[in-house]
Parts: sequence; structure tokens; C-alpha cells
Amino acid sequence: MFGMATADESYVEGQNGSFVSYMIAIVEKWTGLEILEGSLNYLDYLLWVFTPLIIVFILPMFIVLFLYLSILFLHVYKRKRELKEAYSNSVWDGARKTLATLWDGHATIWHGFKLLLEVFSVMHGPQEECVRALKNGHLLAISPGGVREALFSDETYRIVWRRRKGFAQVAIDAQVPIIPMFTRNIREGFRTFGCFGFCKWLYEKFKWPFVPIYGGFPVKFCTYLGDPIPYDPNITAAELADKAKQAVQSLIEKHQIIPGNILRALLERVHWREKNE
Repeated sequence: MFGMATADESYVEGQNGSFVSYMIAIVEKWTGLEILEGSLNYLDYLLWVFTPLIIVFILPMFIVLFLYLSILFLHVYKRKRELKEAYSNSVWDGARKTLATLWDGHATIWHGFKLLLEVFSVMHGPQEECVRALKNGHLLAISPGGVREALFSDETYRIVWRRRKGFAQVAIDAQVPIIPMFTRNIREGFRTFGCFGFCKWLYEKFKWPFVPIYGGFPVKFCTYLGDPIPYDPNITAAELADKAKQAVQSLIEKHQIIPGNILRALLERVHWREKNE
């Protein structure tokens, strides 16, 4: 008891020390092994150095957790009538039904994000379904680069579409225009380690998106829409895809400073020079 009080008193007197330093003092008083001081101080130093790096990886993890909880909430909400009836019969029956719904939701989320995609009208395709949505008067947002561009493009904002032309064929079949779109500083909000050759090999070989993501920085985003590319029955899908790519490239060159810079993108939240655009 006296040893603990002494350690506490020494910590209060030197409040500039870290929590790790406080724990070092306690361990030394209990064990009498002052040899630990050097190694634990080194651990304290490493913790101080890597704290900013840990933070930028934790933010994306919180976003993934928020997505997980959002889908779980939607899954439970979808069955609110069944749960209400179960609770009206018996509290324990309602509790069992709620737990079953939560675990069923977990299984649904773990093996896919189908419910979230349904709620926000996200579709994987095929092309016929996209054409049907457009013919029914809906707007359809398509990312031709897909996961590959999201993971392996960088602050140079290079377009990674390869020879994708399916989106252009959808526009031709639905007889609708293509509206090019670009979001300024999108690469500064989140960054990836897509430059690692092993990560690229995993994705190209097995389609496994195992690329570390960091960021979640509160940078200034601004989305720009280009002039619509009208429907032309005489153009091929490859030609239309090329026109769309050139239109997006023009938006990038006009509205994005290259290479992108995280600090500059953060400062734009305070000093935004293009408020009238």
C-alpha cells in the first residue's frame, strides 16, 4: 500500500511524464528490477513516434466499423414488425428473436453487403439491369475503374480504366448521355499502399483487394460535373469510352493540383479559392 501511494505521489508531482513512465515506476518498485527502465523507456519512445501512424490507420477501421453497424441496424429494422409481435407475446421471446436477428445480420454482413446495396440501390450489374434502370428514368453512377483504380491509382490522379467499355455500351443501349464527374482531393482523403508489387499481384491473380488503407483525413472535397456527352447511334462503345475518359481527364487537369497534397487539401477547408465554381 505504501509503495503504491509513493508511486502515485511521484506521478502526480511529475505530471509531464507519460502513462508508460508511470507504469515503469510501479513495476520497478514492485520488482526492484531497475534494469527494465532502459527497455521500457525505449518502448515509450516508440509509442510516441508511431502514434500519428497508428491514428491514420485507426480512422479507416472506425469507418469500416460504422458501415458494419449501419448494415446491422438496417437488418434489424427490416424485421421490426416481427420483433414487435415477439415482444408483445413475451419479453423473453422478443429477446430471443432479437438475438437471432442480430446473429443472422452478422452472418449476412460477414458473407456480403447485400442489404446495404439494396437500400442504397447499388448493383453489380449485369449490363441488362443497368440499361433497365436507365430506361426507367433513374440516374446511374458507374465507376469504370472499379476496385483496381481505387486501390492502385495515386496522388498523380492517373485514370486506370484499362480497356473498360461496358459502361459505354450501357449508355448506348439505353440511349442516354454520359455525364463525366470528378471529385477534387479524393486521393487525399484516403491513401493506399497500392505501390507494393505483391499487393498488385494478389489482386490481378486472385482479385483479392489486400491493400493497406490509411487516412480518413477531413480534406476539402468538391465534385465537378462536366458537359454531358450526348447519345450518338453512330458511335461505338470503344469510341464513347475514350470520349468519356478524355472528359474526366479534362476535369482533373482543370480542377486538381497534381500531385495531390494532403496538407494543401486540409488547408483548403479554411481557404477555398474556388467557391464560385
